[in-house]
Amino acid sequence: MHSPRKTIVAAALAVCAFHSPLLRGIDAPVSKGELRNGSTFTSDANRSLQADDFANPGMLWVARGERLWKEPPSERAKSCEGCHGEASASMKGVATHYPRVDPGAARLVDIAGRINLCRERHQAAPPLAAESEALLAITTYVTHQSRGMPMNVRIDLNNGRDFERGRDRYYRRLGQMNLSCAQCHDRNWGRTLLYETISQGQPTGFPAYRQEWQSVGSLQRRIRACYSGVRAEMPDYDARELLELELFLAWRANGLAIEAPAVRR
Repeated sequence: MHSPRKTIVAAALAVCAFHSPLLRGIDAPVSKGELRNGSTFTSDANRSLQADDFANPGMLWVARGERLWKEPPSERAKSCEGCHGEASASMKGVATHYPRVDPGAARLVDIAGRINLCRERHQAAPPLAAESEALLAITTYVTHQSRGMPMNVRIDLNNGRDFERGRDRYYRRLGQMNLSCAQCHDRNWGRTLLYETISQGQPTGFPAYRQEWQSVGSLQRRIRACYSGVRAEMPDYDARELLELELFLAWRANGLAIEAPAVRR
């Protein structure tokens, strides 16, 4: 017979195994050998455009971001570079770990959210508006420092609940079309929808320049476009559900190289 103490310990471990995403056998939707970045689903012309830093229109936002990185927001504040130094060194690899929980705010943030927290905490500056040129420029510049590096998002006790909610939302049917993210990006990737090849929905190219937008846009903007496509209620920018979905998508892309700024149709 098992001792009462061993029985209690076994029960506690079972509860932890049920609730922790680390112990529930969470698997990527496709095997690691099949993981494919978004650029493999676009045209040869767009891939060439993305690979050429002189032709890639997204590099205009990288250049703007570099300027903003070096400029203080006011006479009394330090610039980003004043605290962090050269972005090529201090920001290298940072984007591979986001979204993540900010300890001070005790909530999940993506890179844009982290930039705005820095502005409020250390620069005495107001947060930049979602999808504003300035926020997109700095976010693109910071993310670009990790280009070519593999995504490496870890799920732990800090972000486990966020991850589970994001995963559940990915597989949940939404809107009047009654479709989930998984129905397109897991089950039908590689097929054609209207004029576009369905990708695996990997987030590694964002912020990305989309020809449809004639601008760089964030991953949240792209997700919101999907909400519109399935005729679902549109979440606000920086809504918790968007950040949780971003976290799941980032984990799902682990091992894939960051491409930002990507070029998409």
